[in-house]
Amino acid sequence: MINYLKNNPDNVTSWFFTHLWMSVLPVVIGLIIALPIGWVASRYRWTYPPITNLAGLLYTIPSLALFILMPSILGTKILSPINMVVALTVYSLALLVRVVADGLNSVAPDIRAAATAMGFSGIGRFLRVDLPIAVPVITAGLRVATVSNVSLVSVGALIGVPQLGSLFTEGFSRYIPGITLLGILLCLVLALVLDALIVVGSRVLTPWQRAVAKR
Repeated sequence: MINYLKNNPDNVTSWFFTHLWMSVLPVVIGLIIALPIGWVASRYRWTYPPITNLAGLLYTIPSLALFILMPSILGTKILSPINMVVALTVYSLALLVRVVADGLNSVAPDIRAAATAMGFSGIGRFLRVDLPIAVPVITAGLRVATVSNVSLVSVGALIGVPQLGSLFTEGFSRYIPGITLLGILLCLVLALVLDALIVVGSRVLTPWQRAVAKR
């Protein structure tokens, strides 16, 4: 494992950063799309069951099948990273729509009434009151989506997209368990670092939670 890392530092570094952006970008895009959809599911309660159920069904699509189908749907090449990003955005959306709706639903009616009495309404109340209070629930979903993506990106190596999953296929094809172990360790490191960053981001965005905990 160490020898492979010493002999192939450029490949491993390139695969690590490719794996990083392929894991993070779909979560960012998925969150941007999930926010308005989750708001609709929260604002109009009758839409919550069909929206969240439909979003949940998206996650049941087999990842390898989706990666293979994407080029025919998008008109891209089989090795294009766009296929991976779009497919993983679908999975991120499947996880995030429900947590965004649940996060917004966690805002107490008294708080919304107080915000309305203070002059907040519509988009202003959403951005300055509802969304900040929903941050802990939403970031919990972001942690799950991000760690899941780190795992799912590896599957792309089976269709030839180079990233840390390439260490798995190379380790299996050459019968060298150390190369596969290196891939597993780097994926774990990447998942732990990204998860820690989201936790820190959540703490920064919710300073009032620490103030309440100190009481």
